[in-house]
Amino acid sequence: MRIRINYFLIMMMGIFLLSGCIHRELIILGPEEGTEAVSQEDNVTTIAGDASAIPRIAFPKSEYSRLSKNGSGTVKGSIYVSDAYGRRVYGKQTRLYLNPVTSYSKQWYSESYIGGYKMAKADKRLFNYLKFTASNTRGKFAFYGVPSGSYYVIGVVKCAKECGYATPTNIRIAKEVTVRGSNAVVVDLDKMIE
Repeated sequence: MRIRINYFLIMMMGIFLLSGCIHRELIILGPEEGTEAVSQEDNVTTIAGDASAIPRIAFPKSEYSRLSKNGSGTVKGSIYVSDAYGRRVYGKQTRLYLNPVTSYSKQWYSESYIGGYKMAKADKRLFNYLKFTASNTRGKFAFYGVPSGSYYVIGVVKCAKECGYATPTNIRIAKEVTVRGSNAVVVDLDKMIE
């Protein structure tokens, strides 16, 4: 029995480190929060006093200025984590983001979501291009009026004992979707836990 418990704990730690369960929450602060400075010399956004954060690339104004602000597309689905037995824990009343795919967001996806590194705070101008929504008590969500283009859909499922964690843990999930015209894109933000 003891060997089985030790094996289980080792497996959980491996999954924890590899699956994105470590602290990798999307850090987005409103315009009134945070203290950030943009260096004119290297054109990289940095945070005063936070040397451990990976600097973000310069905010690509020209890339964002080409993005349409109005659209008629829909992105909808459910957010949840599931185990090997098919049991699901839904992200109930959690906030979700729709972030346009740009060089700026690709860096976040690569460094923070996939790589697990802490990044400097996002440039405040990004908030003009994000769409927000919240899931219901069954984990269902929808974004309406979405312009054509590619986006990262990002959300968090808070999980504790039902996922095998001693304390509540935020499990961040992100997927890329493409919206065309007035089509509805259905995407489940799901992640397997063991």
